[in-house]
Amino acid sequence: MNRIRVIALAATALLCLTSCTGKAQNSRSNEASESTTQSARPTEFPYPDIPVTLTEPEARKDFLLRHYWDKFNFADTVLVNDRDITEQALVNQLALLADTTTTATLTEASIDHLCSGMEREAHARAVFMQLMDDYLFDPNSPLYSESLYAVYLRRMMQSTALDDVRKSSLAYRLKLISLNRPGTPASDFTYYLPDGSRHTLRNTPVKGNRLLLVFYDPECESCQQTLRQMTSDVRLLQALQQGKLTVLAVYTEANPEAWRREQPYIPSSWLNATDREAIKSRPLYDLKAMPALYLLDGQKKVLLKDAKYEEVITAVSGKG
Repeated sequence: MNRIRVIALAATALLCLTSCTGKAQNSRSNEASESTTQSARPTEFPYPDIPVTLTEPEARKDFLLRHYWDKFNFADTVLVNDRDITEQALVNQLALLADTTTTATLTEASIDHLCSGMEREAHARAVFMQLMDDYLFDPNSPLYSESLYAVYLRRMMQSTALDDVRKSSLAYRLKLISLNRPGTPASDFTYYLPDGSRHTLRNTPVKGNRLLLVFYDPECESCQQTLRQMTSDVRLLQALQQGKLTVLAVYTEANPEAWRREQPYIPSSWLNATDREAIKSRPLYDLKAMPALYLLDGQKKVLLKDAKYEEVITAVSGKG
């Protein structure tokens, strides 16, 4: 990801800020009226004025998220491009939506409010759609969230501002992130071991009721880093030796030679396989970032999806 904004405001701080915006904005308006040369463009995000009659935190949060973009001028291209104002405001909104206390109904209403504003202006639409991809769809983002991204995708697929081609691409992403969610059975696939034998995920024996799927490409630098981390980790070695875990490493690309060259570096205690590009071609798993780690139970139900290695090893070994 090329850009990540800091999540600057916690929910309580943001609610406090918006309670004071009325006086602050009146003060700035008075100052602006004294100078005819002063720019009318805001120097900070114009948060909505929460009614003083709303005193409970949840009621104030509800109003804020439903009216978050009320005062924002989506037609102002310079303002839309201002990262310190616009992008930071979006980050703060997404952080509030990511709070586990935010209801699904409020989340949908807040994202609908944003989309209804930005979709009417071509430039704003392009900028905000890219930001939503960057922050919610990129696994390296601190705000990465398939659930929030799915709400956004479903809303934009109903937009009259998008053509069928763009909606089709959104539908494809929605399908990808809907695959193999935690608590659901992992998609079955066929794989081949170095001896040429053919196997399926469904019929793979599992030790200790835990199966770690590692989708990788040896020509990917981050894959190499993660594989080195895994092969040198005593916790993973102990889990394998104690029969707590089975590791199935699957090469998903189209270069058999690259897979064969990597075989000496894959531990003999792992299942070292290639799917002959079947997973990507169908597709069966969302492999937008490699390596992709999935932790399954013995019945091949997903426990962790596209997880960080430390999450996986902590779940398996019980040690951080």
